[in-house]
Parts: sequence; C-alpha cells; structure tokens
Amino acid sequence: MLQMPRFMLIVLVIGASLVPGLKAADQDRTVNNSVSTYRLGAGDKIKIQVYGEPDMGLEASLSDAGTLVHPVLGEIKAAGLTIGELSAALVAELKGPYLVDPKVSVNIMEYREYYVNGEVQKPGAYRYEPGLTVHKAISVAGGFTQRASRTSITLTADKDPTQTPKEVKLNTPVNPGDILMVEESFF
Repeated sequence: MLQMPRFMLIVLVIGASLVPGLKAADQDRTVNNSVSTYRLGAGDKIKIQVYGEPDMGLEASLSDAGTLVHPVLGEIKAAGLTIGELSAALVAELKGPYLVDPKVSVNIMEYREYYVNGEVQKPGAYRYEPGLTVHKAISVAGGFTQRASRTSITLTADKDPTQTPKEVKLNTPVNPGDILMVEESFF
C-alpha cells in the first residue's frame, strides 16, 4: 500500500472542504461574510500602502468632512466607505494613469472616539476598540457611580440620522461616535 506523507494528507483534507458541511457555493459566501462592514468616519486614522510604491502610501486621520489628502490623487472622500471599498476606489484611481496593476491595502490604525456621560466615574471621550459593549464602555469610564442606574442607560447611535437616544442593555454593542448616557437611579 502506498503511504502518503502526513503534510500532503492535511493539504488534501483542507483543500477538499474549507468549512465542514458547506457546499462549494456556500464556501464563497462564508469567505465573503468575513469582510469588514465597518464604515469609516471623521476621526478614524488609516494607513494606505501601495505595494512597491512607498511614496504613494500615507497615514492620516479623516478630516471633519470625512476626507484625506493623498499625495498623488489629492483629496479623497473616505467617510461612509469600508476599508475594502476605499481600497478598490484607490486601485481604480491609480490604475492606468499612474500604475499598471496597483496593489493597495488600507488598514485602520485608530478608530474614532465614543462618548460616555452621566453617572460614571470618568465621563468623557474614549478610543473605540472592536467588540465594545455598553458594559465594557462603562468599565473603561471607571464604572458606575453610587447613584448610577444599572437599567436606565441610553445610547445615541452616531449612524442614526435622527440622533434619538434609545434605551439599551449592558450587552448592547457600541460603535465609534456613539454617545452613552448613564442616568441617575431614583433609589
């Protein structure tokens, strides 16, 4: 019987099925769902790299208008785009007039701030980190004061055009630009 080296067997198994139980058509959707859906906004700091062209890269914070100034392309509107969409837009702009086949990567270096107000130890603005919840945001702000309500907490979502505060639970996700308000307890 022919024995196959162990590493070849592993490669064959991995190649046969990326995710067990999914058909090939579903594999593509699974990979595509892992793309970032985070939308850039004013205050986000990003790094753009163009492979083989160090003079075309930059590291900058988005302005209050949600733009940045690229050394070759000039002012670029980035607010509202995902990093993948911004990367694709940069490739489209660079391809042809400047480069034959540009390879562009965009990374978020720092997210914009979120805000915690009301009955917390240290109200103020804090840098966002992925996976943030109301409970974690309050912990970063030093925790509840003695007078704080643990149940009367509102969140004003930055992406909400009406800017209407909504009651939230401790496990509710918080996004950059959001404003948390911890109310005072009546007891």
